Amino acid sequence: MLGGLAYGRRGRLGRGIAAGVVVIAAVAAAAVSHSATTAAALLKVRLGGDAAQTRLVIELDNPAQGELIAPLDASRPTDKVTLAMPHVDVAGDMSGGGAGLIKSWAVDKAAGAARLRLQLVRPATVKRRFLLSPGDGVPVYRYVIDLSSEAPAAPAPPAAVAGAAPFDRIGGAIATAIPAPSSTTPSASPPPAAVPIKALAPLQPLLPSKRVVVIDAGHGGKDPGAGGADSHEKDITLAAAKALRDRLQKSGKYKVVMTRDTDVFIPLEQRVQIARRANADLFISLHADSGADTNVRGATVYTLSDKGADRVAKHVIDKNNDWFMNVNLGGADASVNRILLDLTQRGTVNRSASFAKTLLDRISTRTQLLQRSHRDAGFMVLLAPDVPAVLLEMGFITNKEDERLLKDSSHRREVMDAAGDAIDSYFAEEQRYALR
Repeated sequence: MLGGLAYGRRGRLGRGIAAGVVVIAAVAAAAVSHSATTAAALLKVRLGGDAAQTRLVIELDNPAQGELIAPLDASRPTDKVTLAMPHVDVAGDMSGGGAGLIKSWAVDKAAGAARLRLQLVRPATVKRRFLLSPGDGVPVYRYVIDLSSEAPAAPAPPAAVAGAAPFDRIGGAIATAIPAPSSTTPSASPPPAAVPIKALAPLQPLLPSKRVVVIDAGHGGKDPGAGGADSHEKDITLAAAKALRDRLQKSGKYKVVMTRDTDVFIPLEQRVQIARRANADLFISLHADSGADTNVRGATVYTLSDKGADRVAKHVIDKNNDWFMNVNLGGADASVNRILLDLTQRGTVNRSASFAKTLLDRISTRTQLLQRSHRDAGFMVLLAPDVPAVLLEMGFITNKEDERLLKDSSHRREVMDAAGDAIDSYFAEEQRYALR
């Protein structure tokens, strides 16, 4: 049911995008004395290492630079790392599980740059960053990030590669300059000895990890939701949530978290907290719609609106993060955090919209949809800036035929099986991008 769930005033988080682009460009320009003129494509992300030292390798078809956005001081231990790579193209959002010190990673495209986000198992430092040119049978450029959980030592440059650009210090880490290597440039001195990376395992393509899906049964307890001729929304949503849970758990691919699995009242803000504490990869809230016109029927999927995005920005940035989400963006000041929030939320909204389309495609074969079936709103449960989320109105409880179907366990199971198929398809597509 829609009533009572919408929040926020009219506005756009996107108003800050233009300013954010300017600031990001300025930060990148300060990091190097020149900019790349040839766009590079990100081909693959690979990991290797152990609990003390871990290496992440980004494969590229052209040389590129990287700018450490968070932490700004690479020698400071952190559990989150954000790196921007201007002029690098990404074929859709990419993400994957971790290895060694890295719990998970994600890459998206925003403000003309590819953005890499690392969630670490525990605080570590960015020990060094450098670019390797093609060579030794490897046909691609490799942007390397080394992480260490040990006390940081004085950084030393990695092994020189024939034709590689010189190394510059950027924010306490090592990064290469941009120009493409030239085979005609003479070597000024013999290359230094290689710096060993302790106990690094061979780099392997990432394997899919178990995804976390949070299922939210709308309403509950003292909040019955909308009412039909002889049913309550809270009962229908709980039955549907259990059916979807069973479908996902049967596949063995997912860790499923329920915001409620009994008839209890859970405040809306706590539902968002549950998803964020679980590090959810996807959040789906189940509801039954209602309306004054009893002839209206059909399912609808909602994703976050501009109102909701503006509300998140207001509370996270303007109120110094004094809010229930406790979002830690890791920037040095409010202006940097605003950029990071915008980049994060735009990627999340894009992933939410992608899943909404897949969900509607799948359930359309099992149930009737409203004519305009994908809508946006500022519902509280959609507000988490780092969790892709949708709200599914499964049909109108105020319509006689929809109510009959919503109460029918066989029909409910069919619709939830289709929703499960949509979840499978959504994550399979993400994994395809990650491993290509």
